[in-house]
Amino acid sequence: MPDTAITAPPIAATPVEVLQGALIDSRQRWRELVNLAADFAFETDEWGRFTLITPDPALGWAADTLIGQPAAALLAESGGAVCDPFRVTARIRHREAWLKRADGGIVCLSFHAAPIRDAQGRVTGARGVGLDLSELDVQLAQAAAALRRSEVVDHILRRTGQEIVSSRMMGAALDTLVDALGAEGVAVIFPATDKAPARLAHASGIGAEMVAGIASHHLHSVEPQIIVTGRRPLLVAGCRTRSGQSASLAAWRPPDARAWDDDDLRLIGAVAKIVRMLLEREAIQLEMTLQARTDPLTGLLNRRAFLEEVERHAARQQRENVPGTLMFADLDHFKPVNDRMGHEAGDEVLRRTAALLRKTFRPTDLIARLGGDEFAIWLDGADHMTAAERAEFLRDAVPNDLAEITGPDLPLVTMSIGIACRDPADKEPLDSLMRRADMAMYQVKRGGRGHWRVSLRKRP
Repeated sequence: MPDTAITAPPIAATPVEVLQGALIDSRQRWRELVNLAADFAFETDEWGRFTLITPDPALGWAADTLIGQPAAALLAESGGAVCDPFRVTARIRHREAWLKRADGGIVCLSFHAAPIRDAQGRVTGARGVGLDLSELDVQLAQAAAALRRSEVVDHILRRTGQEIVSSRMMGAALDTLVDALGAEGVAVIFPATDKAPARLAHASGIGAEMVAGIASHHLHSVEPQIIVTGRRPLLVAGCRTRSGQSASLAAWRPPDARAWDDDDLRLIGAVAKIVRMLLEREAIQLEMTLQARTDPLTGLLNRRAFLEEVERHAARQQRENVPGTLMFADLDHFKPVNDRMGHEAGDEVLRRTAALLRKTFRPTDLIARLGGDEFAIWLDGADHMTAAERAEFLRDAVPNDLAEITGPDLPLVTMSIGIACRDPADKEPLDSLMRRADMAMYQVKRGGRGHWRVSLRKRP
């Protein structure tokens, strides 16, 4: 017969052993469920000492270092107003308490706890669970900050949408940002470059000139940042338009105000994107304005813009009691250039003439192409003697400058100029001044061209 193994039958567990095993298994399951559902679970005895702590470690504390210790020692605060979940006489729910962490920090937990009672109903301890609110608080704070940024951005968009002119749109955006940040002022600054110094483009609040001067050498980063300069730390965010223009949005608070924080950085970064769009819109409006006021061939003022500016300058001249002089100029022998050499040569003559006028007169003077080969100049604060000196220069310079274009087969292109001076004491109407300058120019035309003439106003 083959060998066979003989084993003893299992010894049946006693009822007590079965009950003890079930209790141990039940307690282990309870621990696992608690560990899954809570960040901190405990039991205390009737003297308020820990008898159970889970998980292990809990809040950085090893469980065996807390067992037998007074649970109240773990509370970060003391006093009657502070919830003590470790010694309760009735069930509590959603009660917050601050506990000490092993690393020295503190943490806020929301507790559910209940008293432990004996057979006679006497309180012999407490048990409960706590949920860590710290991460939730951070999430709620981040959500609140994001909502705040969204509300500020929406408010800025609503306010700017009520405006038409770009400068007013920018002003509305900056005014709103001042309020949202609790700032003393905000500004849009074009940082200094190799070709140009720093320039304050827009501002709201107070202190912009001082802050812009201090910060101009620090505004080169696109990412939001805090710049410590002087007594007022700056909150700065850069932006770059699609045309390549760089600008910085800067904000500042009074010296004794609270420091800037991450939420402020995110907010100014969001608003900087709106500022970028407004700068692009501003550039488009400026270009459209220039096109509407500028002669496209020469870049000089057109007739409409010139007449508007002359009226404004004449009003200031009247207030300041200084003279102003109007000059009308017309090119002589220009038509043969167009007829025989073509419009490209004629356009070059007009461009050369415009460049010569710019070199002859001051930047503060007004120079315009009225149409065709007619030009006009307004000299601020100059009398007819000064204008006559400029006209004499042009009488020689124009034919010399244009001779290489016309060549020897065409008559020299010259300039006929009429001059009329406005005495502030006389209060001559502008239309009268323009008629005198125009008449003087045509008298030169009839008298042989290529010269200038002053029209003197007859006193009534």
